[in-house]
Amino acid sequence: MSVVSGKIIFCEGKQSSLDFRLLNRVVENLLKNKPTIVPCGSKFTFSVFVQGYFSIDGAINQQYIIFRDRDFDVQPTANIGLIQFKSMLLTHRACVENYLFNADLIHNYWHTKYIEKQDNPTSQWEHKNSPGIEAISAWIEEAARSLQDYQTVRWALSDLLQSSAARHQFKTTWTGGSGQLPSLLTLHDCRNQAVALINQFQQAVGTVTLDRFEQSIAVYQQQFAQEEFWTQKQYLIWFHGKDIQKAMQRQKSQYISLKYFFNWALNEIDVNQYPDLIELQNRISSLQ
Repeated sequence: MSVVSGKIIFCEGKQSSLDFRLLNRVVENLLKNKPTIVPCGSKFTFSVFVQGYFSIDGAINQQYIIFRDRDFDVQPTANIGLIQFKSMLLTHRACVENYLFNADLIHNYWHTKYIEKQDNPTSQWEHKNSPGIEAISAWIEEAARSLQDYQTVRWALSDLLQSSAARHQFKTTWTGGSGQLPSLLTLHDCRNQAVALINQFQQAVGTVTLDRFEQSIAVYQQQFAQEEFWTQKQYLIWFHGKDIQKAMQRQKSQYISLKYFFNWALNEIDVNQYPDLIELQNRISSLQ
């Protein structure tokens, strides 16, 4: 039976994903014992994938980190850093795309491609020159403002999800699982245990109410309406980057493709500008 050795970093997506490529930027300056980065698809299958990746012997002392987007699973913390969520480390910003919404970076990409077009008539670049950093900053913020109500509702739904049994699968046994039998096997005793499970589940699901939803909406409406939320660009932390990307392309369909910009930007960003990514680098370095 093979034994996996060395540091392993698990992430979402495939080798072509932004997550995988961002991690490669994070570890590129590690001088020794660099980790193996393993993309494992959906975040919902992390635990199964990790268990299957390691052999029984190799998993005993295996050093690894699971790193993924925060999404709406937990709120960002006041201090900028990685967020521990179960056995995983989450980004401080909502997702990888959020680290790339930088007006200077978008302008540099746009202008560089435009200049390349002037020097190379066969270039496929179809846009005029960059409208400038100020216009691009406005593009990002206007897209985020158009999402204010939508993100309010998404966060309110997240609150309900966190406080309910909706995250937990309704099970077919009250023991640890198949092969672990209860002490009493009569229909009467088994039925009573099952009724107890049903009651617990109903009580938990009962927390999903319109009143709680409306309360959460009011909280996020107030938070996202505060002036500092916009002047400090907190929307780049709270609002989901994929939603911002879509809103930007919808508002200015004549502008550049952000998908192609992201591919370029991952090779250009300075990961040392982000405390949570520095922390991730340090955690990876400290793995034995």
